Amino acid sequence: PKVLEAVTEVLDLREGALDVTWRSLADVGNLSSSSVLHVLRDTIEQRRPEPGTPGLLLAMGPGFCCELVLLRW
Repeated sequence: PKVLEAVTEVLDLREGALDVTWRSLADVGNLSSSSVLHVLRDTIEQRRPEPGTPGLLLAMGPGFCCELVLLRW
């Protein structure tokens, strides 16, 4: 959770931008690397962005490793 709070602050995300992520964490816990796919599925099903809008997939792992994907919905 502290990492999610830091990401929200550092990237200056709007309020609620990580709601699907927080809900996933509360509902199923930390799924490790598959969390990003779980959140992506939930985003598509529950809060599908408008076509053409930018998006960012972000995954973090131990050691500190971080993967980012910049996409256009």
